[in-house]
Amino acid sequence: MSLKGINAYKKGSLKQEISTADPHKLTLLLLQGALDRIAYAKGAIERKDFEAKSENITKAVSILIYLRDTLDMDIGGEVSNNLLALYSYIIDRINEAHMSNLSSLLDESYSLLEPIRDAWVQIPESAKQEAYAQR
Repeated sequence: MSLKGINAYKKGSLKQEISTADPHKLTLLLLQGALDRIAYAKGAIERKDFEAKSENITKAVSILIYLRDTLDMDIGGEVSNNLLALYSYIIDRINEAHMSNLSSLLDESYSLLEPIRDAWVQIPESAKQEAYAQR
């Protein structure tokens, strides 16, 4: 199977997953997407593929801006404030990595975002259902 066919399959599969996802799953997909793009950007820096670096950094930053801008500051309280600050910091570090071509800044960004994704995965189903009921 060609790479083009594999990519088309992945896109179709992702679209189907998004169309049936609940808000928790969508957030998880966004977090994973940002992590993937950070990792791809790091590889691009190491290969000196600056076009791929730019593309992946742009996508990672766009995802993080979306996550930051959709925080519910009224309900989330301190957690939302902390996430707002953390997402903003990660965005700044990724942009700095873009300008300086320092993959270590992408490593830092990845290591800050990964525990959020891991914690999101660990949310029990009962807590998710309770949160949906409160909306």
